Parts: sequence; structure tokens; C-alpha cells
Amino acid sequence: MTTTQGTNVPPSESPGGAGVPTLVTVDIVILVIYFLLVLGVGFWSMWKTKRSTVDGYFLAGKTMSWWPVGTSLFASNVGSGHFIGMAGSGAAAGIASVAFEWNVTTMPEYLQKRFGGKRIQLFIAILYLFIYIFTKISVDMYAGAVFIQQALQWNIYVAVVLLLFITALYTVAGGLAAVIYTDAVQTGIMLIGALTLTGFSFAEVGGWNALLERYAMAIPSVRDPNTTCGIPREDAFHLFRDPVTSDLPWPGILLGMSIPSMWYWCSDQVIVQRSLAAKNLLHAKGGSLLAAYLKILPFFIMVLPGMISRILYPDEVGCADPDVCTKVCGNAVGCSDIAYAKLVMELLPSGLRGLMMAVMIAALMSSLTSIFNSSSTIFTMDLWRHHRPHATEWELMIVGRMFVLVLVVVSVLWIPVVQASQEGQLFIYIQSISTYLQPPVAIIFLTGCFWKRTNEKGAFWGLVLGELVGFVRMALDFAYPTPLCYQEDSRPNVVKQIHYLYFSTMLSFLTLIVVVGVSLATEKPSPQQISRLTWFTRLDKVEKSSIAMETVQTVTGATKSRESAELDTEDEKPKTDEDPPSVRSQSRLKAALYWVCGMERQKEGESAPPPPLLINPASSLQEEPCLRHVVNANLIICLSVAVFIIGYWA
Repeated sequence: MTTTQGTNVPPSESPGGAGVPTLVTVDIVILVIYFLLVLGVGFWSMWKTKRSTVDGYFLAGKTMSWWPVGTSLFASNVGSGHFIGMAGSGAAAGIASVAFEWNVTTMPEYLQKRFGGKRIQLFIAILYLFIYIFTKISVDMYAGAVFIQQALQWNIYVAVVLLLFITALYTVAGGLAAVIYTDAVQTGIMLIGALTLTGFSFAEVGGWNALLERYAMAIPSVRDPNTTCGIPREDAFHLFRDPVTSDLPWPGILLGMSIPSMWYWCSDQVIVQRSLAAKNLLHAKGGSLLAAYLKILPFFIMVLPGMISRILYPDEVGCADPDVCTKVCGNAVGCSDIAYAKLVMELLPSGLRGLMMAVMIAALMSSLTSIFNSSSTIFTMDLWRHHRPHATEWELMIVGRMFVLVLVVVSVLWIPVVQASQEGQLFIYIQSISTYLQPPVAIIFLTGCFWKRTNEKGAFWGLVLGELVGFVRMALDFAYPTPLCYQEDSRPNVVKQIHYLYFSTMLSFLTLIVVVGVSLATEKPSPQQISRLTWFTRLDKVEKSSIAMETVQTVTGATKSRESAELDTEDEKPKTDEDPPSVRSQSRLKAALYWVCGMERQKEGESAPPPPLLINPASSLQEEPCLRHVVNANLIICLSVAVFIIGYWA
């Protein structure tokens, strides 16, 4: 490898001086204040909501207003993987990665009601857990660990274990209500910290014009002059790029990216669960719109700072030599993922570094707690309840919490694969895996909602074939990783020539053809599988007999849970007044533990609460006309802003 000095690029030193900055006392104080604030909000939400029921733990009692729903949607989506990954992709390849941001009970249970049978529900539930592990949990853990590694110089796996301990404990105890309310607080912290860093970054680089001029010259001093290694892309400031030779071809952005985006925002359990927690349809819509407005910000607070980081630290963030990269970040593939952490630790003064540390931990905790809660919901309600249909709520609560621990272990084991994928660009890894696994699910969801003729056989075989093809492509990607810029590309043509966004488009059409063909060749779905379960039948009248049947089932389930609680209470009664003090103190300790975990036992002599009244489902779609017009007007405004920004940067 030849050493060359990039033109007009100063040595990669900290603007503030020599040495590696670390957290000082004031930073630690800010971190402590942050943790106390989050814990306070978490305990308040634990006290405020009832977490000992399935609805209370998994859906926050369905009482959430639009603003906590919206902030939780944003915080759940924009985790530490976004801060690290989008800034890294901005540093490595420019602004095009932001295109992923501007596409603007459980999902498996809906599909079971829509198509009948159990196999689609079980297939989707298992697939969702797979997707969460490989594109969400392990990625967020790695991203958070990268930041802590840069800040504290810890081993990356020590950082992962620390983060997991905090987030797993937090999720197991709190339930969805605690997650949503703390997300609201942490969204504010994230925005304040990220906007502050953006201001410092632009001030350091010399403003907007300096960013446009200097990015093309951010070339590392150690690189092979006979290759393009380390040279920024010429189309770095364009969203729509060459359809054949670019890293993000514009037809793929328009088509191949839209399908996974529909899957995420319309059927991903993490997102759907927050909408289901809203008190009514208007609040669910309002929360989604608030999240849409907030989603405009990542371009300004993540991608652009990542590009500035490459300008300020080209030898570290833009390293092109494997030996140099290994020395800088421990990853021979590339170090663009340290772009954001590098800015925080090198650019910000003491105090603000602690604030940004809190921001990154907030992003990580918001994302991980949301995914943990949603994953445990899917496993408990779709898989475990299928295995044990008569399980009590007490059993479901325990199973949901224990499954979080299983997720943690599996995700840690996958981190080395994440670290070595996609030339060190974490965000591109996330999107590439998504395009292999998510399009078939999106097609099933869309056809189920908008084509009444879709039946169970068509949906199932379209899903199976689509996922099989997607898994094959994903396996090929792992078997034949992307070569470094100075290496010969010897991958098979199906991997080398077909961009993952184009593959997403082809996979979507393949799934659609199978769904339509099989559905037309087999029997029509029954009226029960269509009524109120598609867009065109959502306003169908509900038979009184079906409401009565659901009411009977609800009362029966509540009675079973009540009987179980009474039996448990009988078992725990003290036999005599002369019981030793140790037994009584143990009971108090056990009661405190039950409260922390949201699994309060019914007190002796206390009457069980009556089962919830079942409201006519037709009322759930009714909206106040004035507020509906306000929401619809905001939708038009939000879409107009997004179209303008995309068109401006095209």
C-alpha cells in the first residue's frame, strides 16, 4: 500500500488539540442526571399503568395520546443504529442514504383473521423474530457499543453487555407504557443533543459552502494511488444516482426501497404496536404524522454531520488501508461508522460530551426496549399461546419477559457478522438485509388489505416462495461479501450485477405473481375472512351475534384468570398468626418484586375487576370531522415538504 497525501487536506487531528478526549466529571454528572430522569419517568409510568394484564403490558392499556405515540414511533425507529449508521454512510458515500428515511393485538394475528388457518400467522411470527435479531437488535447493540468504545475506550463486547443489562432490565419491568413515556423524554434529549452537535459541526467546518467544497477533498493520507480507495464519490450530494454503476441507483430508490418501507411503517410490530396503543384512530393518525415530521430531521442531524466528520478526520473516518482501519477502529473493512462518535469526542467541549453520551444511550435504549417489547409480544401472543392456548395471563407475562433474555444472547452472537458487513457501512447492512426478507410480507399485507380475492393458499405460497428466494440471496451475500475497493470482484453475477434494491423490486413482483395466480386458481375466501378486514369492507356492519360471541369469550377468559389468581392467593395465605417473621418478610419482598415486574397479585378479600366491556368495532373507525380535517391537512403539508426536499436534492 502506497502512502500519498490527499490534496489540500490537513492532517487528521482534533480541531481542539492533541490527545484523545475522554469523559470528565461534568460529563458523568450529566449522564447521572439523565439516568435519574429516565428512571423517574419509567417508575412514574409503571405506577400509572396496570402492567399485570396482557393489554396493560403489551399495549399500554390502549390509552395513549397522539404525542407520546408519535415520539415513541420516532424514537423506536431512530435508534443508535441510525446515529452511527447514517452518519457513517454519509461519511462514506454522501447524502443518498437519507432516501431510506423519506419513504414515508399483532400483525401475524391480523393475517390469521384475514386468511384463516394458523400457518401464515406462525410463519410470519417466526420471520419477524428473525428480522428483529439480524436487522434491529444486534445492529443497535453494535452501534451503541461503537460509541461507548470511542468514548470510554472499552472493549466492544464489554460495552454490549453493559447496555444489554440496562435495557433488558428496563423492558422486563416496564412494559409498553414505560417504553412509550420514556421514549417521549428521550426524543427530546436526542433532538436537543443532535441539533447542538450539528451546530458545532457546521461552525467547525466553515458553513454550508465549505461542506460542499471540502467533502470532495476529504482523502486519507494513506491509500493506493492506483485505485479509487478513499476518494469521495462525485455524486455524494445527489439522492438519485446512476441506475447501473452507482451504490444507490435511482430506480431502486423509487421502487425497491418503497416496498420495505411499506412493510416497516404499515406492518412492523414495533410500529403497529404503538398505533394500537393509541386511544382511538385520530390519535393513532396524529402520532404517525408527528413521527413523519420528525423523520425529516435525520438528514440534517445525522447524514450531514457524518460528512463533516470525514472532512475533519479523513485519516480515521475515511481510512482506506486495512492496517490503518484496524488500528483506528478495529475493523479492517472501514471506519466510517465511527464518524458520529468521532465528532462527539473530538469536537464538543466537556459537558456537551456528556449530553451526547446521554443522547446515544437514549437512542439505544428507546430502540432496544421497543424491539424487546414487540418481540416478546409476538412470541408470547402468536407462538406461545398457539402452543398453550389455555395459558393464564400470569404465565404469558412470565414467558414474555423470559423471551427477552433469549433474544439478547442470540443477538450478541450475531454482532461479528454485522461488524464485517457492507464495507463497514452499518446502515447499508440494515437496508440490504431488509430488502431480502421484507418485500414478501409487504406484498401479502397489501394484497390482503386491498384485494378481496386474496385467499390463504395464495398468501401462504407467495410468502413461502418469496422468503425462500430472499434467504438464498441473503446467504449468497454472506458467502460472497463485497470486496474491498482494491480487490477483484469475483462474486457470482447474481450478486455482483443485481443491486439489492433491484432485487427487492423483482422479489416483490415474484411474490405478487404467485399470490394472484394461486388465489385465482383456488377457492374464494369466506365472507368472515373479508368483512371488516380489507379497506373496501372496513365499514361493514357487525353482526350482533359475533359481538355477543366475543363478549362471552372475553368474560370466560377473565373468569379463568380470576380463578387462577384466587388459587394463587389461597396458596400464599399464611397458615397461622404465629408464622415466623422471615416468612412474612419474604412475602413482602416477593410482593415488591411482583410490583417491579408488573405482576401484582390480587389482595386477599379484594374483588376481581369486571371484564372490560366490548365496544362495537364499528365505533373504532369514527372520527370527529373537525379533527379529521386537521389531520388530513397536515398529511398534505408533510407530503409536500418531503417531495420538495427530495426533488431539491435529486
